[in-house]
Amino acid sequence: MQLSDSELTRLAAALAPLAERAASPLTACAMLALPARQPPWQATGIRLRKGQSYSVFARGQVQWAPGLPELHGGPRFHLWARVSPGGVIRNLREDTDTFVADVDGNLELGIYMGVWRDATGALATGPELYARLAGGLEAVVIAWRDAAATGLAALDDIVRSPLLAAEAAHLARRPLAVDGWRHLLETGETHLFTPGRTAGGAPSIRVNGDDDYGILCRDVDVPLSPGTRLSWAWRLDAHPSRVPEDNVRTHDYISIATEFDNGRDLTWFWSSSLPAGHHFDCPVKAWSHRETHLVVRSGSAGLGQWQREERAVQADVAASMGTPPKRIVRVWLIAVANFQHGSLRAEFSDIRLSDGPQAAQVL
Repeated sequence: MQLSDSELTRLAAALAPLAERAASPLTACAMLALPARQPPWQATGIRLRKGQSYSVFARGQVQWAPGLPELHGGPRFHLWARVSPGGVIRNLREDTDTFVADVDGNLELGIYMGVWRDATGALATGPELYARLAGGLEAVVIAWRDAAATGLAALDDIVRSPLLAAEAAHLARRPLAVDGWRHLLETGETHLFTPGRTAGGAPSIRVNGDDDYGILCRDVDVPLSPGTRLSWAWRLDAHPSRVPEDNVRTHDYISIATEFDNGRDLTWFWSSSLPAGHHFDCPVKAWSHRETHLVVRSGSAGLGQWQREERAVQADVAASMGTPPKRIVRVWLIAVANFQHGSLRAEFSDIRLSDGPQAAQVL
């Protein structure tokens, strides 16, 4: 993959002499080309100390399948960073992003395809998933002397770049995290989910984004019995897919799920067109053995209005997945719109797990 004459190359050229100055706001910079078919990881040549900030600016596109140009992802979907050895992997939440080194070590970048096995960047899936990919990403990395916001402000009078301006704006508008919830490692962090309040003042989680995806999780420990119920309120403003979601080319949806002690999960979603009660294994190959989808509501009636749901979890598992496991270990909120590159607009509230008089308020 050849480096292009792009805004990234102009940024790298402008930054290179600054990295050699003692009073510069940056200590190092590098530009990398990451071919889509190369599994992670690639060295940047930048050494970081624990606590040092660094920013990544990326462009490009990874094509997922020959002959299907509509199936692709950019830096937010594919580009991850780590400080090696021992650092925790981090993904870009925008096409530009900033992180803080969690260990002393060497900064590496990698294109992610498949499923992570652990938080330091080993893959649970094989490199054969990369063989069908095409395209790639380019990235410029800056290691900052002080805080990233301070460095970006100092560069503003020296290097005029829309990439630097984009990251300064990103740092200024970062949304609040949802207290008590965390992102699923395998799908990475996202700005899709934010805390909110319903018109009645109840806590809620809002979903808002475009051409993005993510999974937000909360740990629970609830026995699964015939009496176990999952209930929630949600408002879906529009379907992220207008066609059946059980195909890998159209698998865009918003849902709630429970993860079980056997590592599998069942996700309940509001389909645009599949009938209520329809269920299927996830059409994404790397997830097909792990996740099952069950339609609880269908069509456009009720969109934009709050709806309440209650499901008998064990009965739904038995009908769609087979022998029920023993415990529920996490509740997930899932939002996907990166297959058809559409929009995600929804809100969840009053999520509960109950069994007779026993109840756990999840949200």
